Amino acid sequence: MSKYLKFDTPAQKQAGDLKSDFGIENHGLRHLDRVYWNLPEAALYEEAIFRNEAKVVNGGALLVNTGKWTARAANDKYFVRESSTENKINWGEYNRPMTPEKFNGMLYRLQAFLQGEELFVQDVYAGADPENRLAVRIITDKAWQSLFARNMLITIPDQASLKSFVPDFTLIASPSFKADPRIDGTLSETAIVVDFSKNMAVVAGSSYGGEIKKTIFSIMNYLMPLNNVMSMHCSANVGKKDDVALFFGLSGTGKTTLSADPTRQLIGDDEHGWSDDGVFNYEGGCYAKAIRLSSEAEPEIHDCTHRFGTILENVVFDLASRHIDLDDEKYTENTRLSYPLEFIPNAVHEKMVRSQPKNIIFLTADAQGVMPPIARLNMNQAIYHFISGYTSKIAGTELGLGIEPEITFSACFGAPFMVHHPFFYADLLRHKAEKVNANIWLVNTGWVGGKFGVGKRISIRHTRNMLNAALEGKLDNVEYRKDELFGFNIPLTCPNVPEEVFIPENAWGDKDEYWMKYDALAARYIENFKLFKDGVPDEVINAGPKRLKKK
Repeated sequence: MSKYLKFDTPAQKQAGDLKSDFGIENHGLRHLDRVYWNLPEAALYEEAIFRNEAKVVNGGALLVNTGKWTARAANDKYFVRESSTENKINWGEYNRPMTPEKFNGMLYRLQAFLQGEELFVQDVYAGADPENRLAVRIITDKAWQSLFARNMLITIPDQASLKSFVPDFTLIASPSFKADPRIDGTLSETAIVVDFSKNMAVVAGSSYGGEIKKTIFSIMNYLMPLNNVMSMHCSANVGKKDDVALFFGLSGTGKTTLSADPTRQLIGDDEHGWSDDGVFNYEGGCYAKAIRLSSEAEPEIHDCTHRFGTILENVVFDLASRHIDLDDEKYTENTRLSYPLEFIPNAVHEKMVRSQPKNIIFLTADAQGVMPPIARLNMNQAIYHFISGYTSKIAGTELGLGIEPEITFSACFGAPFMVHHPFFYADLLRHKAEKVNANIWLVNTGWVGGKFGVGKRISIRHTRNMLNAALEGKLDNVEYRKDELFGFNIPLTCPNVPEEVFIPENAWGDKDEYWMKYDALAARYIENFKLFKDGVPDEVINAGPKRLKKK
């Protein structure tokens, strides 16, 4: 920027104070105007505001607008198809192949595009476990995205470690660089590409911070399972008895909300590894949905919207007063806040717990309003539901989604980020869960009394009470009934939850319509699972639902 304005930017004089000896030229980036190395939060605030990338709002958060990129571009992710990955990656809808030649051409153009520019570098770790972590270098041309990298990954506090830092993987993010579909073979000008042979990733043509986060997650999802570490799209917390709970689910299903429990310590809200030593966070921060956050329902997360160091994405604010409006979806339903994990008062400081999970929860936002609020699964049922990943895509979480939730089956409750075949992850989950005798639950955080638009979203108070009962062992000895279609066990009672909640058809005005919708959902499950039957044992296939018997 100084080359245009001819005067110093706020952090210009200390741009190289925290520089690594392993320079940026090792990534083919040369003839740059200036590189800002490992700037801390306050310096990045100053740079982002100076460059008109962001505003400071009431309470001290940094607010940015990401333009047309308000969610992940799920259709624009690619992996370079080469000898080391050819037979390991599950090629398909979410793992599109790109030839080495195409990627090299794009990378060379990006390197040329960035000549003469100012760049920001953050040297960080993905993975809180020293035995299972990845040294990651994030290179951006936006100051606020450098702060995002600091929030979302694990920072290095001492200068000596930064000086000797050598990345295992490097990601370059440049929103202003556009892919060319005619040359690159991409579907649009946005491209998220990972090349494991070069240990390099590129995020081009998107300002959405979540692309950086989820690209690193996808990389970890490929590498960690190869080392017998279960890689998980889940939140995690731990109770006073060192009882870890895992919460699997897509965005909008309640991972962040339900794991932020004041009676338990938060390990993390989205991405974790499960090794023989315990459960560890891949990240150093949280990336929560901001839309309609309330201090009553989610006080700890709501407090973060008014703190220095938080990044608010696409949140509406009043320019005169700088007060934010968390209810306004003017720009997107998918408003977000990024903040360090330490902002949650009861977070685990080490971001790792050296104990094993006692409870595993699959969260599904059932937009049909037919699933029970909670069910206990046996192991084969658990693997079936894990591979199925039934839920609903909630408005705004991906580009192109409308207001109405969209039924989806997202394998491993995170198909867009899973790089291996779903059964590869499922088999690893079985191995680890059986070893520690973990309880596995299916919890509906979606609708009751009818589908979206007719019924209502299930009470978060009821959901919390059911989860608390499950985690505290209060559902171990209650009476259960066997579900007629899915065969899993549904409790008949739970402390502080009305008994009628456990019979979902009673919330429908027309019970015949309920059973018709429930049977239709079972049919969808069965049809979807045909995609995986060739790689899955018969006992898992047989643990799926059965169609309603004609009376």
